[in-house]
Amino acid sequence: MRSKLAAYIVIVAVVFAAGCVDDGAQATAQTKPVSATWIEPQLIDDTVVIPVQTIEESMNTHFKMETSAGEIAVMAYMLGDEIVVRSNVCPPCGSIGFSLQDELLICDACRTTFDTGTGQGIQGACVDYPKENIPYEETEGNVMIKIDDIVIAHMNTVQRG
Repeated sequence: MRSKLAAYIVIVAVVFAAGCVDDGAQATAQTKPVSATWIEPQLIDDTVVIPVQTIEESMNTHFKMETSAGEIAVMAYMLGDEIVVRSNVCPPCGSIGFSLQDELLICDACRTTFDTGTGQGIQGACVDYPKENIPYEETEGNVMIKIDDIVIAHMNTVQRG
């Protein structure tokens, strides 16, 4: 009798567990954060030049550039097959470092999270300071960024909103 009861319990448990699993569900593993790598881009006239390969190999880069508005930090990272360039500052906490994890930018100082695609704040103390996108051109295997565009993006990022 005990073995029949045990077998019945096992069958019920298996049926119950099978009913709780979504056939279309897939387990997703969290990737480890990718810290930004400092790079030194080339400056030609009023244009910052970064080899695409540098960004692709590091996945997440940042650099500082001297401008008419002072020294400004910029990030360039991979989002799928696309390169994204943004202002790299978290004004309230003063950080200029962001790690990349899945679809998130994570401030290295205050841990505020931002959407990698839009730059909008998601959660944390500094969400009201979205990371402004910086336009660029890709030419002959290089990312070309105008200094004026860096300054504009920085000014928009340091303003709350």
